[in-house]
Amino acid sequence: MSWRTVVISSSAKLDYQLGFLVVRKEEIVKIHISEIAMLIIESTAVSLTAALLAELMKKKVKVIFCDEKRNPSSELISYYGSHDTSIKVKKQIEWSKESKNIIWTEIVSEKIRKQAEHLERRNLKEAELLYTYIDEMRLGDETNREGHAAKVYFNALFGMDFTRTAENSINAALNYGYGVLLSACNREIVANGYITQLGLFHDNMFNPFNLIQEVAEINQNLVKFLDQVTNQVPYPIDFELELNLQALFKLYQVRVETEEGDLLNRVISYLKVMHRICNIKVYAFVGLKQYLQEEELRQLYEFVSYEKIFLVMLEAGESERLDSEKYWILDRDLCIIEPN
Repeated sequence: MSWRTVVISSSAKLDYQLGFLVVRKEEIVKIHISEIAMLIIESTAVSLTAALLAELMKKKVKVIFCDEKRNPSSELISYYGSHDTSIKVKKQIEWSKESKNIIWTEIVSEKIRKQAEHLERRNLKEAELLYTYIDEMRLGDETNREGHAAKVYFNALFGMDFTRTAENSINAALNYGYGVLLSACNREIVANGYITQLGLFHDNMFNPFNLIQEVAEINQNLVKFLDQVTNQVPYPIDFELELNLQALFKLYQVRVETEEGDLLNRVISYLKVMHRICNIKVYAFVGLKQYLQEEELRQLYEFVSYEKIFLVMLEAGESERLDSEKYWILDRDLCIIEPN
């Protein structure tokens, strides 16, 4: 899994070589692209090759470009982030207004709740006012509790004269962090086959990131909480800003409820959910073949071939081979034997 955030902050030439991002400066540095989650081009004195950009898009690496003030200004977006993008975009377009209003209400409520909790930890009395805004919330936030809460929240933290439109160091830091967070959310949305222009509530015809802004608002609350934790403990703590669905599922103990039925249908349901939500492409099963008939195995292999999923079937002994299987033997010394 990719995990590095690479920042290029001074003059350099970037190119691609045998799976590596090559950074050519006074010294040459190579980083394998499989390790990179995000590449931030912070300096305008950086040149990149088209081959590198194409490979970064194939590996779903988020690339952010900054302007002359080193503020995030643009990013690269892949046309097709998932194999089933077409059907997902069609479903996204068909989202009902009622469903979008319900989800948006939950997002705004949770955002205000986390703001209130943050103020509460700092012993600021404005937290009580934010909690009342949650109680006053109407479907779709018709009374704009979100806007009122934001004003109260930022004024409580930075003073009554503070505005988000002013040019100062606080807003510069907030905007930079928001730009990076926005891009990380964008990467996840595109990678899962959706388009960023169609949001739940944000509907600006000039905004290509309507949906991302809504996802980013959820993740912002998590970042605020983690930042608060790092300020309270007497030890150095670091955390990743990248939005990771698998990590969130593990944190909240999300489990896949497979459909009722035989073993084959339950396996297929599990693979379908995990692949389409988490984009996992390789799965390992231990002893599964002994529980499936030959025709069931053929159906399973047909499904994974269509979904472009790879299966590793680990068996204790030899069994009849199917035409679609590749077969290896692993001996006691962990040596791989490839049969004729």
